[in-house]
Amino acid sequence: MRLRAACRKALASFVLTFGLAAGPVLLAGQGTGFNPALPLTHTESGPNSAWAQQQHYVVLVSLDGFRFDYAKRDHATHLLALGRQGVWAPEGMLPSFPSLTFPNHFTIVTGLYPEHHGLVANSFYDPARKARYAIADAQAVTDGSWYSGVPLWSLAESRGMRTAVLLWPGSEAQIAGFRPSWYAHFDGKTEATPEAQQARIDDAVALLRLPAADRPHFIAMYYSEPDHEGHEFGPDAPQTRAAEQKMDAQVGKLKAALDATGLPIDVVVVSDHGMIKSQDGWVTLDEFADLQGFETDGPLLYADTEEDRVRVYNQLKKASSQFTVYRLKNVPANLDANQNPREGDPVVIATGPYAIRAHAPEAGKPDHPPTAGMHGFDPHIMPEMKASFFAAGPDIVEGKTVAPFENVNLYPWLAHMLGLSVPKNDGSLNILSGTLRDGGADLEK
Repeated sequence: MRLRAACRKALASFVLTFGLAAGPVLLAGQGTGFNPALPLTHTESGPNSAWAQQQHYVVLVSLDGFRFDYAKRDHATHLLALGRQGVWAPEGMLPSFPSLTFPNHFTIVTGLYPEHHGLVANSFYDPARKARYAIADAQAVTDGSWYSGVPLWSLAESRGMRTAVLLWPGSEAQIAGFRPSWYAHFDGKTEATPEAQQARIDDAVALLRLPAADRPHFIAMYYSEPDHEGHEFGPDAPQTRAAEQKMDAQVGKLKAALDATGLPIDVVVVSDHGMIKSQDGWVTLDEFADLQGFETDGPLLYADTEEDRVRVYNQLKKASSQFTVYRLKNVPANLDANQNPREGDPVVIATGPYAIRAHAPEAGKPDHPPTAGMHGFDPHIMPEMKASFFAAGPDIVEGKTVAPFENVNLYPWLAHMLGLSVPKNDGSLNILSGTLRDGGADLEK
């Protein structure tokens, strides 16, 4: 009780100091256990509703590039223990195509395939807007007009439930009319430091120690490892294995800290995709086709005229065994990637772990070889793309394994544990209902 009173007093002091009507404000080290290594921005959304205060808590953690078999291969003690306590997918979870970071993180929190939520790649061109989106472009990343769907934090906020998001892709933008009540700004120079990684735990615990009216019921956090090491050194390298062990230890520390709060918390640890050792050098499309008149972004091709689309399709369709080319409308249905113009037309899809680009760098600029490890490929034909899934908590059955499932199904499942009804999406609660103690029973709200 003393701790809760102290937290409320500190929060009241913070409100008096910064005010509530001026919009988002930065909070760090205000005497409530927040870690200044990861400052949080607070958007005043009012208290949790009486209904929200009765719901359980969900903490969702993403370990970027943590391939489905890493935990077993390298004896990730804490992740495997989490799976034994609750549920896990020994043969992995299927990412959406393309198996890239931003598309799949946003799929997890919206239940929409990338062609439906709009992030069809980490960078792409929008022919209608005549503009580009790139994950390194802060202006684009924080512009909610690029995103479709209702992310889980926006859904919860719209129902009077407070949320916090610590670096999850998409969380810095106002989407579907809402921002998280608490969120962090991504800084690639600091987010992987030991201090910032520990700060995720400290900030999550500090938030959960706020008074019941203020504390978030949904917290999402993102770690960029072991993806970085997997790219640089390859999925089998000792550096990648060391990064896996570091992230496993981080999960262990987080779980212990969450358990110490005494709150009913469901802990869910996932990854966005896997990793595979790359083969050969660059496959450069303009060596096979004349791309004059095309906008390009990596392997994505955008033409103004149907004549150019047909011409380049015909030039590429039998050009190489390292890729297959389709007209957009004819991309295989199982990829769920044949509707959005942001995907380009024609669409070039690698047949193996090959690095494809439209153009080499301009003369005089360095042309680096592809990274040692890669992802982005079709998980149905390249099992190394499969992601991880572990979960345990008061709403989850114990000691159950699940067969590979598509990550779009996480959205209705996570929402159910929070007591939220979801808008139309590409997932189904039925897929994971057997992992829930209530069997996915109808929600009251």
